[in-house]
Amino acid sequence: MHEEIFLPATYASGIPYDTFRTLRAESPVTWVPEPAVGPWPAGPGYWAVFRHADVKHVLRSPGLFSSHLGATQIRDPDTPEDLASARAMMLNQDPPGHSRLRRIVAAAFTPRAVRALEDTITRRARALVASALGRETDFVEVAADLPVWTLAHIMGVPESDRRLLYDWASRVIGYQDDEYAGLSTAEAASLSPMARDALELRPTSSTHPDGRPVNPRSAPALADMFAYAHALATAKRASPSGDIMSRMLEGGLTTGEFEQMFFLFAVAGNETLRNGIPGGLLTLLDHPTELARLRAAPSLLPSAVEEMLRYWPPVMDFRRTATTDLVLAGRPVRAGQKVVVYHASANRDETVFPDPDRFDITRTPNDHVSFGFGPHFCLGAHLARTQMRALFRELLPHHLERTGAPVRLASNFQNGLKHLPLRIEPVVRNAPHNPPTRG
Repeated sequence: MHEEIFLPATYASGIPYDTFRTLRAESPVTWVPEPAVGPWPAGPGYWAVFRHADVKHVLRSPGLFSSHLGATQIRDPDTPEDLASARAMMLNQDPPGHSRLRRIVAAAFTPRAVRALEDTITRRARALVASALGRETDFVEVAADLPVWTLAHIMGVPESDRRLLYDWASRVIGYQDDEYAGLSTAEAASLSPMARDALELRPTSSTHPDGRPVNPRSAPALADMFAYAHALATAKRASPSGDIMSRMLEGGLTTGEFEQMFFLFAVAGNETLRNGIPGGLLTLLDHPTELARLRAAPSLLPSAVEEMLRYWPPVMDFRRTATTDLVLAGRPVRAGQKVVVYHASANRDETVFPDPDRFDITRTPNDHVSFGFGPHFCLGAHLARTQMRALFRELLPHHLERTGAPVRLASNFQNGLKHLPLRIEPVVRNAPHNPPTRG
């Protein structure tokens, strides 16, 4: 029945690519059960989609496969109230509602807008790498700083409060992993007054009084985030600027849409790079010939980044809900059933990618779906690529040595690393030659 595809523990040891390969050939759309996991109850099961063409078909057909009916996570929201809250998010809407919300913030992510940020992002990437030189570090922490800092910058979040974005993302994307579920790194003393007030509302328990787990994406679990969003909005109304928050306030959003838009940027806006940058580096370290090739020809960095995204997809899957009875790859899908597309499998489809398990930084074409496809193609894809290129451009000249084993996140959604112990030694180039003195 392939329930291992659903279980978060499966992914703590790696994506099951061998299983995906077999299923693409023998059962490209297959039924997957949802057994109970720890305190989380069993679900009804879902249709899993593994082939590149079928994944694209689902993603570009919102009339048949809805993001809105049941939202986009495999797990169903626990209550009608949770579902209603989730549906206010742009990610969980279908056209035309999705299109309206996307237009409000799209201008902040155009190529022109991102180009205006490139120098700022490059300086931050350079400072991050410089701060890690000559010492052992956890590269996951180094990598996580860049997207959090960038998002805080474009959202207008004060520098003192940006660590909150890291903590909120940890709670939401890592709720299936005990280490991440309760992560709290922001020090109250260093936060702004509005952040300290919001922090007082952080849930003190991950379970309801009756013992049921609190959905990490529900309003009760995110009370501190939403309180902070409204406090920041009050400050922005008093002093508007051109940042995303100001655009959101001018866009006529409902209260629920505003809260969910803030959630989308604060969490989804940094999880892709928080997974993709460490995963990309680990992939390069595991393929020293390709790393040497890239160092010898830095102009290959754009195509190398695309191959990193294909080979290490930051998000492994997304859910849709069938709007009507239909047939998908020969399988009878009923209206209301969950349909989950596996980007990780599509990116290794041998009918699209020759020798798909080979990491090739010159691969072209590279039609990966790591940023999705169709109406929900990732709004921040250009910004994400810019940040990846900036950080790898600063890393490549230096000697990179793993000092411990990488540790993966236990998640059936996020393809993440929790730890990547690394030592970054500066490489001195063109050092003057000092001949030995004669005695």
